[in-house]
Amino acid sequence: MKFTDGNWMVREGYSIHFPKLVHEVEQDDGSVTLYAPCKYINHRGDTLDGPLLTITISSPMDDVIRVQTWHFKGGKANYPNFEVTDNKKTLEVEEKDESITIQTGNLKLTIAKENFALRFSNRQRVLSDVDEKGFAWIEGPENKTYMRGQLRLGVGENLYGLGERFTPFVKNGQSVDIWNRDGGTSSEQSYKNIPFFLSSKGYGVFVNHPEEVSYELGSEMVSRSQWSVEGEYLDYYFIHGPSPKEVVSRYTELTGRPALPPAWSFGLWLSTSFTTDYNEETVNHFVDGMAERGIPLSVFHFDCFWMKEFEWSNFIWDRRNFPDPEGMLRRLKDKGLKICVWINPYIAQKSPLFDEGMEKGYLIKRTNGDIWQWDLWQAGMGIVDFTNPEAVNWYQDKLKALLDMGVDSFKTDFGERIPTDVVYADGSNPQKMHNYYSYMFNEVVFDLLKREVGEGEAIVFARSATTGGQKFPVHWGGDCDSTYDAMAESLRGGLSLTTSGFGYWSHDIGGFESTATPDVFKRWTAFGLLSSHSRFHGSHSYRVPWLFDDEAVDVARHFTKLKNNLMPYLYGQAVENNHTGIPVMRSMIMEYPEDPLTHTLDRQYMFGDSILVAPIFNEEGIGSFYLPRGKWTHLLTGEVVEGGTWIEEKYDYFNLPLFVRPNTILPVGTSEETPVYDYTDGLTVKLYAIDEGARLSRNLVNSKGEKIGNVQVARDGNQLTISTKGLDKNYYIEVVGVKKIEVQAGNQDVKITL
Repeated sequence: MKFTDGNWMVREGYSIHFPKLVHEVEQDDGSVTLYAPCKYINHRGDTLDGPLLTITISSPMDDVIRVQTWHFKGGKANYPNFEVTDNKKTLEVEEKDESITIQTGNLKLTIAKENFALRFSNRQRVLSDVDEKGFAWIEGPENKTYMRGQLRLGVGENLYGLGERFTPFVKNGQSVDIWNRDGGTSSEQSYKNIPFFLSSKGYGVFVNHPEEVSYELGSEMVSRSQWSVEGEYLDYYFIHGPSPKEVVSRYTELTGRPALPPAWSFGLWLSTSFTTDYNEETVNHFVDGMAERGIPLSVFHFDCFWMKEFEWSNFIWDRRNFPDPEGMLRRLKDKGLKICVWINPYIAQKSPLFDEGMEKGYLIKRTNGDIWQWDLWQAGMGIVDFTNPEAVNWYQDKLKALLDMGVDSFKTDFGERIPTDVVYADGSNPQKMHNYYSYMFNEVVFDLLKREVGEGEAIVFARSATTGGQKFPVHWGGDCDSTYDAMAESLRGGLSLTTSGFGYWSHDIGGFESTATPDVFKRWTAFGLLSSHSRFHGSHSYRVPWLFDDEAVDVARHFTKLKNNLMPYLYGQAVENNHTGIPVMRSMIMEYPEDPLTHTLDRQYMFGDSILVAPIFNEEGIGSFYLPRGKWTHLLTGEVVEGGTWIEEKYDYFNLPLFVRPNTILPVGTSEETPVYDYTDGLTVKLYAIDEGARLSRNLVNSKGEKIGNVQVARDGNQLTISTKGLDKNYYIEVVGVKKIEVQAGNQDVKITL
């Protein structure tokens, strides 16, 4: 939201009040409170008739500073609030006549007293700073008030994140409203709005407000990042890295680490698509067709029309198309498949659940006591009120019946069309609930899954999200078109989301709207199966590969088998995400912040810490990508390429820029048919471009995510020493491009001369 009219004037109807000085300082064990009047105090009369801002500084953990600012404290308590770690560390505080210095870990905040200003720095440099205009209490039209924060944007500094955004990956120059909307991938609107951005200078800012947060990122004042909220209170966290990965790790430590998805979820998902005509016969045709063509399938997803039209959600199988759902699910599971079904929190008036929910008070109400309803999406639909514990139990009971029937997971759709002219059972603020509703919805579903199928088997396939939603993986970026443009939009959105603390991301392979050409479908298949989660899904047309062409079948088979082979590596990355919050799919800047050429890259990504993927976005098959310095090895061909340059090469449909970074230990499995197997049985430990003097380590996990061993590699001159622990079956060590040897089970120190 913009408040100024150019550099000199304030917009009509607004009055901006800045803190001019620090008048008084109070300290206790866990915080420092500043009292900052919005005018200079030259005599006692100046203490009258003007605002005094109360600013409290605290730290929940090392390298994180929380800044809370109040104008008026007397408003009634507003909830819900994000679940944020709220420890109060003892601060190192030094107060001088001119300044106050507050230190936590390697992060230091210096506050100028006389002419109010803030400066955040680490031991090496200033990270960001701002003068008194960085804080503001603002009076606006219609008696509305706002709180505003700012930081200086340095020369060459880029900002990222703020959720799944399909606008340019670098957020500089953008106005962003944190307000969940059903906008598709072609607009500035987003299903997943996260009030957290990451800076290329090694810090992040999390604004701790579930309600709408308005950002102006070099878009009002060109050298400032700015955020504002309506009301009398502003709460934000300044998070130091210094690396981008450390910033994201600390952010997820604050707001919640992602759960570990089950290994089976990394396999290929196949959907009925949205409005296609399907029944049990169609499902069997698809499943059997994949098996007949040798395409390993892990999960079958039933989209909306598993329920009767006009009745979403009723959680009842449409017996016209699925006369024996229990038997059907049993037969599908006998084929080794997991089952996912589509759900949402909206209850159509025709659903038998509507009257029940209305009578028991389980649906959100208007301010006059009526049930809130509209016809957009489902005729006469209401919305479940998850602030009511009884409504939660009611909703979970409906889902439990599906689990008892044989369903394994749920795709939670919608949750972003949430009205604000309503009241909630627990009195929650509807402005806050608009975004926060997605958190409650996914938590309700995820908690049920944890309780019924076990924590290690629980997975939600979610569309909408807010801060903390990363705890309920995974999230999908749907509703894109079926073009190369939309494919690139999707990737920008995914990288934006993972930069916002989300570990996993999926998209509709081949696009959702319309139908892709065979060319686009095949290129998107490679991209989709080199994402953390992979799903064939569409809108008005089926997405089984043979409907595109025979080569599409071969491409789907090729990349599905490759992904299953990579599971010892990929699932290790998932375990790391569970422990550290560092995403499995990550932007190039997260791995190479020291290389300025990575700072704007949005058409390639790191798949875990060691594999670079650059999807093909054109029908000519030209891959255009950048490799940071070092010797990179193509995963499929073994070609070694010297990095530090841009490269363009032509690829067929079975290939793309897919490179392993130098100094990599890459564990590769033997199974092509399933993502769940004994990762140590016939394991190949591949070593890529090990530099002289290198000391490397890689933990090994099993398909339950348990650490079972470790590989360490050291190079001294022409000799490699490979030390392994925990491998109880014979395995292979391959120095890629040099030699491959078989090693007996047991802890070993193996020496290989290059």
